[in-house]
Amino acid sequence: MGGFFGAVSKQDCVLDTFFGVDYHSHLGTRRGGMAAYSEENGFQRDIHNIENSPFRTKFAGITDEMKGKVAIGCISDTDPQPLLIRSSTGTYAITTIGIINNAAEIVDKILSQNGTQFSAMGGGKINSTELVAALISQRNNFVDGIKFAQDTIDGSASIMIMTEDAIIAARDKVGRLPILVGKKEGSHCLSFESFAYLKLGYEDEYELGPGEIVKVTADKIEQLSPPGKKMKICSFLWTYYGYPTSKYEGVNVEIMRNRNGKILAKNDRESGKCDVDTVSGVPDSGTAHAIGYANESGIPFARPFIKYTPTWPRSFMPQNQAERNRVAKMKLIPVHELIKDKKLLFVDDSIVRGTQLRGTVEFLYSNGAKEVHMRSACPPIMYGCKYLNFSRSTSDMDLIARRTIDELEGDEGVRHLQEYADGKTERGKKMRKCICDKFKFHSLEFQTLEGLIEAIGIDPENLCTYCWNGKE
Repeated sequence: MGGFFGAVSKQDCVLDTFFGVDYHSHLGTRRGGMAAYSEENGFQRDIHNIENSPFRTKFAGITDEMKGKVAIGCISDTDPQPLLIRSSTGTYAITTIGIINNAAEIVDKILSQNGTQFSAMGGGKINSTELVAALISQRNNFVDGIKFAQDTIDGSASIMIMTEDAIIAARDKVGRLPILVGKKEGSHCLSFESFAYLKLGYEDEYELGPGEIVKVTADKIEQLSPPGKKMKICSFLWTYYGYPTSKYEGVNVEIMRNRNGKILAKNDRESGKCDVDTVSGVPDSGTAHAIGYANESGIPFARPFIKYTPTWPRSFMPQNQAERNRVAKMKLIPVHELIKDKKLLFVDDSIVRGTQLRGTVEFLYSNGAKEVHMRSACPPIMYGCKYLNFSRSTSDMDLIARRTIDELEGDEGVRHLQEYADGKTERGKKMRKCICDKFKFHSLEFQTLEGLIEAIGIDPENLCTYCWNGKE
């Protein structure tokens, strides 16, 4: 994933941008970057690796080095950015969020034009943000260039461009990710997460529509291109990677997760499940779902283990999978009195590959748990995401649901994926039992797609649910 933040003001706004970007650290673990412009120093840029040290640490003291009344920054799980670009449209800084599935095809086409070249990274890969900039340069102005880029890209691209006195922002073509505008006296900002600017004294001002392009200065927001009619915002914003205090399309993440947990509990009650001592969330994003479940079911909420996060705030920071698994295990600190001889129900935000979940369950049993029941706050994931850098797999067989279906029925199972997703069908029951046997769950259930949509509470036609039902 990734997130970005930008500010434009009548006074220096580098500090606002520093804090605004830092508040997006939950969205990425590889690179952090900032850029600014001032009349004295011109365009400035700084990029750091944040795999083993947080953004705040790597960019400490940035206000001593960087000055400007316009600034942007990003947290990136992909390539180094922002980039400084000099082209026929002028000099500017650019940062993007999204994924380009047809990058090789685009690169080959651009390289076929005389006099064109790219900076190559390791393995010959082209920086995706540089590729977006190259597409924008195919047209004579930013608006036409951005539209051309978004029409050309297979995937998605939300774009933020910083000029000498403004920020031009474009939400991806069908609004899979948010861009919000905040306002305070003499300043505007643009952000992925709404809470990031509310903590900095800005107020909600505007939320871009799908494909909309705006130019933002300290004084005003100018619409350069209106929003499209089709929206497909990512449902996982609410279930997993959005921050609890943020809201998208007017729906708060924490409130949605509580509603979602309540619906899970109602489903269990209707089906006669289940007799447990306590309800817990797999921290951190499963916690709010679990609180909703506990409140609805009347079963006490408890925390049988606590994650030790001062030195490893995120278990997937190491790039090596074996090291990530080891770190995840080392972080779990048990509360023995809440585990030994207890029947425990856990709610996780999702069950994708199941790699770390297996270790968590083994940890609980090794500390004396009597039973472990698992609930997923979303339906079984059947397809790797092809629109964003989330739940993205080199193969659908990386996904625990698809891998289990393949074991049960081979290629024939692909014809019955939605039947497997439904826990009331024979195929659905078999898949759940097989996963239970693998992980030693006493029971397993997933939220239904209908329940998830109900919890989000916006028009289903505006939600992307591809990873669950394969629908574009």
